[in-house]
Amino acid sequence: MQTAKLVLFAAALAMTVTACGTPQRGPSQKVIARALQSAPGAAQPSTIVKTEIAYARAAKESGQHTAALEYAANGARLHRRNGLVGALNMFGQGKDPEAAADWAPRTVVMSCDGEVALSLGRFVDQEGFVGNYVTTWVRQPGNSYKWIYDVAGRDNPQPPPRAEFEDGDIVVTAIDAVQGLVATCPRGGEQVPPPPPLLLSADIPGDATLSRDGTLRWRWEHGSDGTKYIAADYYYNGEWVTAIDEGFVSPAE
Repeated sequence: MQTAKLVLFAAALAMTVTACGTPQRGPSQKVIARALQSAPGAAQPSTIVKTEIAYARAAKESGQHTAALEYAANGARLHRRNGLVGALNMFGQGKDPEAAADWAPRTVVMSCDGEVALSLGRFVDQEGFVGNYVTTWVRQPGNSYKWIYDVAGRDNPQPPPRAEFEDGDIVVTAIDAVQGLVATCPRGGEQVPPPPPLLLSADIPGDATLSRDGTLRWRWEHGSDGTKYIAADYYYNGEWVTAIDEGFVSPAE
């Protein structure tokens, strides 16, 4: 029986990040292949990384909105400044923007059965602003993944501009890795204890979803000031652990 595992996908040649933390390119196919081989079982964080790479590539080749709809699950929603908006309403009208955003995951957390996953990463948008994003993925028939929820926010303040280098300078780029977190699978009739109770206010829009196998819970909230909040907890070696806890305050979108 598979137990919880922490997988670090080495990215010395796969993902480079500038001094201000913007993604440059995703993990290579060779890195992903090695990760798949070293992470047995249905829950493989590398599958989400591979999906994000394909999604980002499709955004550049086919257009941001077209790719978003292609990779959206039924009922997919974006968390915007004014609340949740359906993907079809957001992307089904008008033309694709001239340029696509760029992004790359840094953390992937998955339920034990691999049915649900959340990715946390960095992006640089069409205007050159950088920030964090979180996407919730659900497994589809055929074992592909599509996104069901997405939220993002720019850094405030923005990091300083990247330094200009002169010929002859020796430049060492930052080396990043994708952290894979997989929930512990219950053994032989073992019951997974419920996650800690949530104190959700009736006055604040929000929701919490528990994976079907009971090993991962993700939740979102929306503040009256436009603050967007997303968190994910997963069952790890007998206790619940918070893997993602992000708040986003961004300008009008």
